[in-house]
Amino acid sequence: MSAASLRVLSLIPPMTQLNTPYPSTAYLTGFLRSRGVDARQQDLALALVLRLLSRDGLTQLRDTAEALPPAQHSAQVQQFLAEHPRYEATIERVIAFLQGRDATLAHRINTRTLLPEGARFATLDSYLSHEEGEDPLAWAFGALGLQDRARHLATLYLNDLADVLRDAVDERFEFVRYAEKLATSQPSFDPLAEALAAPPNLVDRTLHDLTLAALDEHAPDVVLLSVPFPGAVYAALRIAQTIKRANPRIVTVLGGGFVNTELRELREPRVFDHIDYITLDAGERPLLALLEHCQGKRSKQRLVRTFVRDDETGQVRYINFAGEPEIPFDEVGTPTWDGLPLDRYLSLLDMLNPMNRLWSDGRWNKLTVAHGCYWKKCSFCDVSLDYISRYEAASAEVLVDRIEAVVAETGQTGFHFVDEAAPPKALKALAAELQRRGNPAISWWGNVRFEKTFTPALAQQLADSGCIAISGGLEVASDRLLTLMNKGVSVEQVARVTKAFADAGILVHAYLMYGFPTQTVQDTVDALEYVRQLFLNGCIHSGFFHRFACTVHSPVGQRPQDFGVSLLPLPDSPFAMNDVGFVDPTGVDHDLLGRALKKAIYNYMHGIGLDQDVRQWFEEMRVPKTTVGRHRIAKALAAAGH
Repeated sequence: MSAASLRVLSLIPPMTQLNTPYPSTAYLTGFLRSRGVDARQQDLALALVLRLLSRDGLTQLRDTAEALPPAQHSAQVQQFLAEHPRYEATIERVIAFLQGRDATLAHRINTRTLLPEGARFATLDSYLSHEEGEDPLAWAFGALGLQDRARHLATLYLNDLADVLRDAVDERFEFVRYAEKLATSQPSFDPLAEALAAPPNLVDRTLHDLTLAALDEHAPDVVLLSVPFPGAVYAALRIAQTIKRANPRIVTVLGGGFVNTELRELREPRVFDHIDYITLDAGERPLLALLEHCQGKRSKQRLVRTFVRDDETGQVRYINFAGEPEIPFDEVGTPTWDGLPLDRYLSLLDMLNPMNRLWSDGRWNKLTVAHGCYWKKCSFCDVSLDYISRYEAASAEVLVDRIEAVVAETGQTGFHFVDEAAPPKALKALAAELQRRGNPAISWWGNVRFEKTFTPALAQQLADSGCIAISGGLEVASDRLLTLMNKGVSVEQVARVTKAFADAGILVHAYLMYGFPTQTVQDTVDALEYVRQLFLNGCIHSGFFHRFACTVHSPVGQRPQDFGVSLLPLPDSPFAMNDVGFVDPTGVDHDLLGRALKKAIYNYMHGIGLDQDVRQWFEEMRVPKTTVGRHRIAKALAAAGH
């Protein structure tokens, strides 16, 4: 394989996002092209959904459902079969509408007579209305939200169809994650091996056809499969399986966030029935070494951060040739979206909350302000891994150069900075550089730490530069636990910082956590009370509670005694390993509390229940009697002059 003939195809496997491309292939393609490599990219996640949600796709879905015994027809499947002619007549128009190609269809969708309505539309009944018969969506969209209202209804329509796919074809199917349980902290490869050996279903066959079409179009020598999440692993291996059967000479490479966190101790040789190489951490340096190896310019012993299967022993080997420097962050190049169908992504509206909807609504150019995390101390985080521990920032000049190049290429000015925590110093410099150049207006949002550096003046400067939303971790909303997790913030500090952002017109989302080591029932009730106060005082606009998970790469996983817990024995894991069970002596039923937390915050995001005692959310959970925390937030804001 000569350098002149070497062609690299980067693929996004199902499932990631439907509103915008996952950025890994854009970065890799841009970097490889900057080094003279013929690099291409394709989003098979989007392609799969668009093929399944087409007239032909729904016909195949109907045929599959009708072939099932009637006893296996769920209520959703029955509704789909009864309404199939209406689905067939509307699906391609709805897709065009969600792609922004048929805006006037909103009027018909909003009549509630055009689209068939399945179980997902029942959620509309949960929205409160002041008068019987009042429009249940009026509170969210008012009289002028024609497009948003229609996109929400169209999203419910697609979710109905996803339920049918799950009930009639593959119970593992979801739009944003596919067969996730087959890979998440899965110590054995057996479940994936069994799934890959099973007869292909409609989803598998569709992905098979799309993979062959991609091979025909691009004729690659090397295929890179980027798997950021467990919900993309099964499909990535199905793609690799198809590639190997079609042309075993094509080199297949696996990398991405899932590999970097869960496959660091990989010993399972069967993975290499489908994959030739698996690389860890930042992909630029390992890929350059691998491509040189494929061209015969580098021996296998000089690969970098790469797993291979030994030809003689059949065992997995990890090779990391010493002395190879990382590619500096300001030299990784500008990502390119060339080859991705930017006009075909779906702007969905799952969640009516204005901040929460950003994750699925609109196509955002995804960029990184810095590599790694400048704080890298949080005890729940994988601070020992490269994607956190190796902090390196690019200059503001380089960042704005990249922004300008991306706007010129895509014609779109919206950016999502996907950093673990964007540094305030770098954001301040970025805002200043944008202002200095007199750039055309851009819109951007991203993740930060709610630290005191974000003053009202800086928040306003960021808003003036185009910042529309900020997310960050409040986590446990308890000063004792925030100190234990080494978060470096307090509840009152978070209140002041988030209020500064909100006062500057920036939407604020809080990541919240429950079940952290030694967290008591009282801690949990107090945390919800502080969250209620943050909503009530206009500090945050949305939030999400997730259950704490202990990982082997975090300080809790590495020093559990410092956090008052003991770890459960890890299974012998030749495949994935990340989450680790632990014993917390408090004995709190966090799953029970979690249901109350999630119900409460869902209502808070819709402006409901903010004037009620937080203990009401726990009443049906039969939690122990508790007190309620003081009204700290308003006092903290008053003391800070807000």
